[in-house]
Amino acid sequence: MEPTNERTFRTPLRGVAVLHDPRLNKGTAFTDAERDALGLRGLLPPRILTIEEQLERVRRNVRLKPTDLDRYIFLVGLQDRNETLFYRLITDSIVEMMPLIYTPTVGEACRRFGHIFRRPRGLYITARDRGRIRRVLDNWPDRDIAVIVATDGERILGLGDLGAYGMGIPIGKLALYTACAGIDPARCLPVVLDVGTDNDELLHDPLYTGLTQRRLRGEPYDALIDEFVQAVQDAFPRALLQWEDFATDNAVGLLAHYRDRICTFNDDIQGTAAVTVAALMGATRISGVPLREQVVLFYGAGASATGVADLIVAALIRAGVPAAEAMRHCWLFDRHGLVTRERTDLSAHKRPYAHEHPPAADVVDAIERLRPTVLIGLSTRAQSFTEPVIRAMAAHHARPVIFALSNPTANAECTAEQAYRFSDGRAVFASGSPFDGVEVDGRRIVPRQANNAYVFPGVGLGVVVSGARHVTNTMFLAAADALAASVSDIDLARGSVLPPLEQIRDASARVATEVARIAMIEGLATVELPDDPVSAVTAAMYVPEYRSYD
Repeated sequence: MEPTNERTFRTPLRGVAVLHDPRLNKGTAFTDAERDALGLRGLLPPRILTIEEQLERVRRNVRLKPTDLDRYIFLVGLQDRNETLFYRLITDSIVEMMPLIYTPTVGEACRRFGHIFRRPRGLYITARDRGRIRRVLDNWPDRDIAVIVATDGERILGLGDLGAYGMGIPIGKLALYTACAGIDPARCLPVVLDVGTDNDELLHDPLYTGLTQRRLRGEPYDALIDEFVQAVQDAFPRALLQWEDFATDNAVGLLAHYRDRICTFNDDIQGTAAVTVAALMGATRISGVPLREQVVLFYGAGASATGVADLIVAALIRAGVPAAEAMRHCWLFDRHGLVTRERTDLSAHKRPYAHEHPPAADVVDAIERLRPTVLIGLSTRAQSFTEPVIRAMAAHHARPVIFALSNPTANAECTAEQAYRFSDGRAVFASGSPFDGVEVDGRRIVPRQANNAYVFPGVGLGVVVSGARHVTNTMFLAAADALAASVSDIDLARGSVLPPLEQIRDASARVATEVARIAMIEGLATVELPDDPVSAVTAAMYVPEYRSYD
């Protein structure tokens, strides 16, 4: 496809080939002149519809589907038929559509990925491709790739090892890169690194689409990942590589190994950290308790929890708190109890937060001992924030901060209604999956989903615009600052610690601007930008509008 001016394009394709290309297809929106020029006369119903009329039709069709999974399947089909219409729908109806294309519905879609398979999307690189990964990458039709999201499917959301079925996550994440931050979909590449699965149910599933073998581990796994990274650097040297839904040890190890070598980040660790810190900044404005006085207890001590803790510590150090003291503001609680220095069963990522303290095997006991102002759930243990847990938090603080961040919804530590009811309406709440507003004593409280989509698309856009060579923790702290600054006093009065989802493209632009600014300050930018990169950011954002063809 060759541009002839900003909105007019030429294509060598004609007839049904145009209709079968989702990037070219406009369906019933092709004009009379275009139908003649592209050989479409007679291949479409005669009436010409505007994109707004098409949107009305697809919205109705989505709402007629009986389940969210059926709606997901319909939307994936629309993406495969008419990419522009799909992204216009998602962008214009983000509140309704984002839970369908990503959490919580994407979890069920991944669980049943082989059973609902329609048309291949993304790139599968398998353990059998060792020695030829570069050639596999050459099979991807686009060369100007800006963002790659890759998973090995071992820890999909809170659902565990889904192997090749994890492809739904990179597909969904990249759809949000486009819808939320305007990354051109033609520059996005979803990847599954299929190294097998240890999920016996999948290994015996006749419709499973991945390798039917146990997971590759140890040196062979590391060698495959390294070959993949090197191949990406060769094939797509300007691409940002995002790691997604790896098991804790691999997630931590891959980030540590590659973060200073290539342009990369892990959204489960760093994206979760930034959106949680932004939400915590909003919570401090509601509670009136400054960040330097917050004590945070993490229920769940995986890579996401320590990633959040690391960014909180960075924010505290920036606020003037000495590093050693800042570390003691963060406490971890895992399946064996409070993480303390005396324990000998701790993995490396937990040890920095193993403080001197008597043991506590029960979370209520830990709350009574530590008196945390903030309780953050990253455990994937459904309903673990029971009434006694929430009441223990509320007993010591006027506005206890309770973030139930595990997803999908079935894994949430508690619901918004439970957090508000068990705290007598005083909790400051955010969640990993969306919850409706709650009426408490005649007041409507509007919780926000602390969705990483508030952060990673904007970070990616800032990296792409600046040509940053690396992604740094300073960029994620700046992203948290930008997102927190997007929360209005009206939002806070409603109990919302993040901006409305309808404003996510504006929030992403602010995040991208700050990330690009940090890239310039840290000497990591390879693209010359104006002193204020706002114009460069907004100019780079893809807008889902039909093009004209001649």
